[in-house]
Amino acid sequence: MFTRIFGKPKQEANAVATLDRLNETLEMLEKKEKVLLKKAAAEVEKAKEFTRAKNKRAAIQCLKRKRLYEQQIEQLGNFQLRIHDQMIMLEGAKATTETVDALRTGASAMKAMQKSTNIDDVDKTMDEINEQTENMKQIQEALSAPIGAAADFDEDELEAELEELEGAELEEQLLQPATTAPAAPVHTPAGRQHARPPPQKNTAEEDELAALQAEMAL
Repeated sequence: MFTRIFGKPKQEANAVATLDRLNETLEMLEKKEKVLLKKAAAEVEKAKEFTRAKNKRAAIQCLKRKRLYEQQIEQLGNFQLRIHDQMIMLEGAKATTETVDALRTGASAMKAMQKSTNIDDVDKTMDEINEQTENMKQIQEALSAPIGAAADFDEDELEAELEELEGAELEEQLLQPATTAPAAPVHTPAGRQHARPPPQKNTAEEDELAALQAEMAL
């Protein structure tokens, strides 16, 4: 039990410490690689100088040292690749462990909650709720039931009477004449009001004369 309690934090601390150590080693290898790259480039420049000076043997020696540096650079590259691989695997294992621990914690919490909740108690509670709901429904129905003289009224007769009233109201609205709003009075300034003679209605003779004049104009 104590191992289970104290072992996980220790393992997690070891994983973090290992990742830090791998990071430090990776940085050290990268620095060495940069130094070797500079040395290789310097040997190339020396070889060029010896070539211009017609010192072929010295130029070849420079190229040999450049090859040695390149071999070390390649070896350091392989080391860095292995360290990257190890770090990725370690980080994945750490994430997996944390995920499993989280799932285990959730399962334990759910199990504890299920222990505190008995299925029989749940069924009993639901039965009580259903019983109370049914009782309240019966009470509401009893309160809404008509009593006294209102209990003798026929609902169908009341519906028919209501339909007759609605039909009579609709018929009355259809028979009413359409009304128009009165025209708004025109206000004129004081002292400038003039009496307008009422318009005279044309007689039948005047209408015939106007129609004849219109035909003559055509």
